[in-house]
Amino acid sequence: MSLTPPTDAELDVMIRARLAALGIDLDQLPAGTSPDPETGSPGRDTALAGLRSFVRSTIVPLAAYQFAVPGPEADRSALAQQVAPPALFPSIDVKRQAQ
Repeated sequence: MSLTPPTDAELDVMIRARLAALGIDLDQLPAGTSPDPETGSPGRDTALAGLRSFVRSTIVPLAAYQFAVPGPEADRSALAQQVAPPALFPSIDVKRQAQ
């Protein structure tokens, strides 16, 4: 069974919910596609169209990403770089560096 791509309306709901969880309200943008003449902020419809495009173009490639399989030493060192997220800026993990 193949998945059907989400509609624009479904993506709008998901995008608005994700942004609302972060405290971002798209309703603060001017309605329509025209940018705000004073601030240059994009119109709400333009912003949503850009966010829909971003979601459609990045979700599938990110979901398909796989870590390198454990194997030769070269693969293990490449995997070790990807498994742990950076600790803190400037992303130097002193404990692992000392090992």
